[in-house]
Formats: sequence, structure tokens, C-alpha cells
Amino acid sequence: MSTREFRIGTRGQGLYEFTRDVAEWVEEDAPDEAVLTLFLRHTSASLVIQENVDPDVQTDLHGFFNRLVPPTTHPSQSWMVHTYEGPDDMPAHVKAALLPVSLQIPVVAGRMVLGTWQGIYLFEHRDQPHSRHVFAMLR
Repeated sequence: MSTREFRIGTRGQGLYEFTRDVAEWVEEDAPDEAVLTLFLRHTSASLVIQENVDPDVQTDLHGFFNRLVPPTTHPSQSWMVHTYEGPDDMPAHVKAALLPVSLQIPVVAGRMVLGTWQGIYLFEHRDQPHSRHVFAMLR
């Protein structure tokens, strides 16, 4: 078993790919066959596996979730109570409740088994920059 923590700096809402960092670690430390578990240690961001070729995919996903759960300043969100951390905070928690905070990826021959266009992303749901921590375990 091997563990590591990845730190992903964000500049506000959006998707931040960190596939390469994980792949390098897996290729160095993984046995021939393993399961990689990634766990995000935050409640206002998510982890997703998504297409990593066309950046329009990330733009559209970000836009979709912002339309689904707009900031608390939007009239449709006037019912939200948790607003003292800013208009993006409670919507960020809702988005994180809808999306995964952990992922499992098989490892075969010392490499992650991802599809041709798949990448691992941290999906930041807050407006301000954050330093996010993803715990990783190979087993």
C-alpha cells in the first residue's frame, strides 16, 4: 500500500486537471495491479473524471452546474439560509453533494486504466482561490 496527498491550487470556480501528477506517482509507486482511491478533503469542491481534450466540455459543465445551482444572490435561491460565507458558499456545498468527492481507478501493469480522452479533475465550486487537498491511496 502506498499513500500520497496532492495539493491543487485553484483560481476560483472551474475544473482543474491533475491527471499527469497522479499518473507520475502511480507509475513510480504502483504494483502491477492495484486500485487507486482518490478522496477530496473538502466540502465545497468535487472530483470528476471527464474529457480532457476539448476545453469546451469543462466550460459547459461549469456553466451547467452554475445554472443548476446559482449563487444565493439569485432570486431563485432566496430560500438558502447558509449565506454568511458568501453567495457562492452554499451553492458550492450543494454541487459537492451532487458530485463525487472520491474516485476509484483500476491500475494494471503499473498504469491507471483511463479512457483515451479521460482526465482526473478537481471541480472547484467556490469563487475565491483555494488550496485543495486530495488524499490518494494505492492498494
